[in-house]
Order: sequence, then structure tokens, then C-alpha cells
Amino acid sequence: MPSRSHRLNRLLDQLEKARTGYDPGHNAAIARLLSQISKVEIADPRQLIRFHEVLLFLRAFPHAAAHISPVESALDSFHQRVEKLVAAGTDMSGFDDFDAAGIAGTTMQDTLSFDVAQWLAAHIPRKVEIAWDDYWNDYNAQRARGYSWPRFIPWLEEDADVEANIPWKQWLDQARGRQSALTWLLTRFAKLPLSPRQRSELFDSLRIPLRWRLENLKLSRTRNWTRPRHFYIHDQRLIQRSEVSLHQELARPAPTLEKLSSRSGESVMNSIREVMVVRYRELYGTTLGDPRSVVRADLGRGVIMYFWGLPPERRLPLRAYLAGYTLKNGVPINYIEAIGLFEWIEVGFNTFYTYRQGETAWVYAQAVRCLRALTRAKCISIYPYQIGQNNDEAIDSGAFWFYRKLGFRSGRSNLRQLCEKEEKKIAENSSYRTSSRILKQLGQAHMFYEVNQPEIESGAWDYFSVRNLGLLVNRRMAREFDGDIEKIRRASTAAVSRALKIHSSRWNASQRQALDRWCLVLALIPDLVRWTPDEKRRLVEIIREKSAVSEMPYLRNTQLHSRLRKELLRLGCER
Repeated sequence: MPSRSHRLNRLLDQLEKARTGYDPGHNAAIARLLSQISKVEIADPRQLIRFHEVLLFLRAFPHAAAHISPVESALDSFHQRVEKLVAAGTDMSGFDDFDAAGIAGTTMQDTLSFDVAQWLAAHIPRKVEIAWDDYWNDYNAQRARGYSWPRFIPWLEEDADVEANIPWKQWLDQARGRQSALTWLLTRFAKLPLSPRQRSELFDSLRIPLRWRLENLKLSRTRNWTRPRHFYIHDQRLIQRSEVSLHQELARPAPTLEKLSSRSGESVMNSIREVMVVRYRELYGTTLGDPRSVVRADLGRGVIMYFWGLPPERRLPLRAYLAGYTLKNGVPINYIEAIGLFEWIEVGFNTFYTYRQGETAWVYAQAVRCLRALTRAKCISIYPYQIGQNNDEAIDSGAFWFYRKLGFRSGRSNLRQLCEKEEKKIAENSSYRTSSRILKQLGQAHMFYEVNQPEIESGAWDYFSVRNLGLLVNRRMAREFDGDIEKIRRASTAAVSRALKIHSSRWNASQRQALDRWCLVLALIPDLVRWTPDEKRRLVEIIREKSAVSEMPYLRNTQLHSRLRKELLRLGCER
């Protein structure tokens, strides 16, 4: 007679299969399986995690309105199942895996940046603490403490600079009073007379591990969803990748982008930080996003996307930046990042593991539609990491073919030839699968999708990299300025200001920062002084726009400056 574990595995197999299909009796089968499994006490962590993930999928992609309430009920009480395992002394290490972390009832531990640590400590103050047991004996962390803590602990240097076996905790406990150690440290760092970036760098050097208890918090992955105004019910089969044409989707009218208030934008920023922190992820734009810049797009099928930029003081020197994420029926299912210059944007798109069988290609196409509306980009680029360069997860998921079947091509001719050979093998043998070895080869270069625009030459961005510009600047710094960053900054700003007839004394601090950064690259253009007055004037406007409330006008105006585009493409392409 089959064991209870065997029977449960069979039920889970059936439910996992049913979540993405649709046939007669489908809804009744899902309801029956949910009812049966919900009544079982699950003692195996692997089975419990499987049940958790299928519940979340069905919450995002419900097949019937009648499924929503039992799914939500099971998720709301899920922490009780986890807590029973903890009480029974079960090995909980499986809940720490990258794709399983963040389940209600578990405890998480990670080393967070200053900005995220500060946010988390304010968000769940009684649930988060420093994981001292994994921290005190770290030699590198001890050195970092010796460099930074004397800034706010009197006389600590008398001990830390010359003695061994420093009683760090005693020093800290004597100084912090009634405040928790984490709160006291974060407050002290926040008050240091440093720039936000310097403050973060100093705190991050400490590598302080934080531990937080999820209990039954809405912060957990289990309950980190909201009820939409209207649910989209999937009463037919989910859209398959083969049914999605990126060309047709981009030919549709641009989606409507609703600008949110700063208050609503702040709510979105809190939401995305919740989404990321319970998945052991930090992204530059999700940590430091500007709430004043948030826009919202309702794309149908229960899909809502949010996008935002960075505040002026946190922006990149040349490229414009956008981040975003997607809600499906109120459930966060992915995050998005786009970094652009002129008509080119590099797009990062990561669908969380739980939802990768849920209309991912269609959702991706909507993300590109939104990014096109925001940036007016005509060349979409995929970074090699996304398709497998040093990324086993991308290799296992066949990410290269996901993008290839949407119309992307490799930026290297030898890899395009390899791709064509693989496509021929697949056409001749439907059971053929590209090996991991070949997928790793195919993942060694950017992929590109070019919107059909006659004024843009195909392949213009195949060999371009902003890194190439940066390395050119550094070679010049080493050759002409003895490796001194201040010397090259002063000389470049002075030379470019003369060439463009810029008088920046009345510019604000952000505009002057943008000027200093741009000048490092503009100083590489030998004939800048001979540009026409109109070309110079428009370039100056672009530089000033880099620090505006939104970077999008800046990005769009770079697309209109053909001479600037030509020079930066020339400098930034591989030699």
C-alpha cells in the first residue's frame, strides 16, 4: 500500500501539472486537489515547499474565482505548518535555498547594504537583529570595525589600534544604552558627516549579518500580495511562448503610463524592497529608486507594471536608468531593469522561479512595450549574464532560446552561425536539445532586437560597451595625469567648458556633477571645439538634463544628437 508521503507526492504532481493546463473538468480537479492536500499534515520540507509554490502560482494565475479564497486561506495560515516543523526539530536548511527563501514562519539571514538595513530595521524593528554569533570572529570584519567604530565610540582606538582580542560587544553595549545594537549603529552611521554614498560604503565594509523573523508578516513571500480591484481569471489555457510575437506586440499602440504621486511612489518603493529582501536580492534601482518618478501601466490580463528612475545624486555618469516590477493579480512575479544611451537600452528581466511557467513571454513583451514608451529605444540588448554567461540558472532554463524565439540575435557572427546550426538540428529532430556546453558558448555575447527603423543601421551597437569608454578614460588618466583622478577631472572639465563655452558657476551641484562626469568622455573627442554652435548648444542642454527630475528627456534628447551618437559609438566599440 502506498505510503502517505508517496500519496502526497502524487497529489502534488497532479496539482503542479494542473496549474498550467486547461481541459474539461480542470477547475473541479484543482479544487479537489487543493482540498485534499490542505487536509494533510506535511512533515517533509520539500513537499511543503512544493505546496507553497503551487499555491502562490494559483494565486497569481487563478483558473476559477472559486479557487481564490481557499488558496488565500491556505497561504494566510501557512506559517503554522512551518512552525510545526521547527517545533519538531526538522532540518530547515531547505528553506534557505535561493528559490525557497522567504516563506512565512521561517527566519532569514543576509548581509544587507546600509540603505536596505536601515529600511528593514524601520519596517520590522522587533523582528530584525544582528546575527552576532556569525560575526564577531570574522577577521576582516574586525579590521573594518577598528576603522569605523572609533568615529562614534570614544577611546575605542586606544584599544582597537594596538590590542588583540578586542571585546567589541562590550564596547558596543556600554555605548548604546537602551537602544538595540542595530538601531544604535544605524543611527550613528546616518549622522556621520559623509555623503550618502560614502556612508553606505563605510557601513557595507563592516559586512554585518542581519537575521529577521518572518513569522506571519505580509513581508513574507507567502503573504506578500494584495487584492486587485478585479481578478483576471484564466478560464482558458495560458499563453505559450510560441504564441507571442514581439514584433506584433511592439506594433500595438503604446501603453498608457500613469504618473503616480510621491506618496504613492513611496508605497511602491516599500513594496519592491519587501519583494527583494525576502528573495536574498538587491538591485541598485530597487534599493535607491526615486519615489517621485514612479509610473504605472495596466496591461490587461491582471498585469500591472511599475517603473521608476533614480534620484539625481545616485545616477550613472552617462546611461539613463529604469527599474520596475510586475504584479499579476496583485502578486509580484518579476523585476525589471533597463539602462540606456541614445536609442539603445540593455534590459534585464527576471521572472521569479515560482512563476516561470506563467505567460512569461507575453509578460516580457509588455515590459518591452512599456520601456519603449518610456525611452523611445529602437535597439533592445540582452546582457550575456541573462542568457548564461557565468549563470547556471540561465543555462538550465534555456534562457538563450527564450530570447532567440522572440526574435533576438547574437551580436557575434560566429555565435549566429552556431545558433543557425542548432536551429537546423532542432528542425530535423524535434527531440533534440541543445547541450549545456553549447548554451554556454551562445551565452558569451549580447543579444539584440532591433525595431525596424530605416534611420538606424542594423548592428550599430553590436560591439559597443560603456566599459570601453571608461577604460579609454582610465588609459588617458594613466598616460597624461600620472593616474590622478582629480587632475584628469579638472583638466577635462576646463578643456570641455572652453570648447563648449560653458559657464557653470550658476549650475546647481547635480548639474556640475553631470558636467564633470560627461567631460571625462567628451575630452576624448579631438574635434569637439569645431562642432557647430547648434551641436554645442544641444550637447550642453543634454548635460544639464542629466540631473532633471526625470532622466527620460535626457535619454530622448541624446537620440536627436547624431554627431554625439557617432562619436560615442566610435569610442565605445571594441578595437
